[in-house]
Amino acid sequence: MSVNQLPAPDGGVPSRVWFVTGTSSGLGRAIAEQALAVGDTVVATARKVESLAGLMALAPDRVTPLPLDVTDGNAIANAVQDAIMWHGRIDVLVNNAGHGFIGAAEETPDAELRDMLEVHLHGPVALTRAVLPHMRARRSGAIVQMSSMGGQVVWPGFAAYCTAKFALEGYSEGLAAEVASFGIKVLIPEPGAFRTGFAGAPLRFGAPLPDYRAVMDPVRALVRDMDGTQPGDPAKAAAAILAALDSDRTPLRLPLGPDAYEAITGRLAGLQDELTTWRPTSVATDVDQAP
Repeated sequence: MSVNQLPAPDGGVPSRVWFVTGTSSGLGRAIAEQALAVGDTVVATARKVESLAGLMALAPDRVTPLPLDVTDGNAIANAVQDAIMWHGRIDVLVNNAGHGFIGAAEETPDAELRDMLEVHLHGPVALTRAVLPHMRARRSGAIVQMSSMGGQVVWPGFAAYCTAKFALEGYSEGLAAEVASFGIKVLIPEPGAFRTGFAGAPLRFGAPLPDYRAVMDPVRALVRDMDGTQPGDPAKAAAAILAALDSDRTPLRLPLGPDAYEAITGRLAGLQDELTTWRPTSVATDVDQAP
């Protein structure tokens, strides 16, 4: 039996209850659809609940729509409490809600950085804390922290976004070690460029500074031009996430897409080379021993 699945009352295929944020479109929508396709129940959240009408139409009896702003701590607590009251449990939490921002570090207002951290770090942390007591009590569960290849690799213009994703990955790695003995899995998907709305109208840009144009103009143009042409298929990403959760050896991190795999392995190779080059300096910093 796959992790987090409870026996169905009729002895049929076990089912799960998913709590997914940001299900109005993109990867969140694809994950919710995949969960419904295998017979599971989805508590689907979005800032505007009317955006979930299409998802509800797929399986009206197995979709519970909830309005949720992941930066609102009280709303998070109430939404989790309601989901457990209605369904008895949450088997899988998917922290997916997010948005993008492009700008050099100096072009990034403090309010923009704080907002990025609220949505991509503090929101998932609050939701994780809210579900953990229930998962611990059942000694079962899974927490999916949607990161990005930008959770390990940084490019010009993505400093704020990657700061939030790096932080989420660090938190999640510590979390995974803490909850493993309770039968709770933690999975960090790291998608590359997938055909979602990330690069579309909601994407925000910092006010350009002339000195950074040589670096930033190509980045802005690349991101604008990729909208609708990204190679990644959200449905395939969702299927990969479910397969990883159902595996007896669920990975902590799961790069999704050839671009993510190549970028992350390239970064690791460069890091290893730098460590090797600077090893003599790194290890020569202990206090000298008395003769």
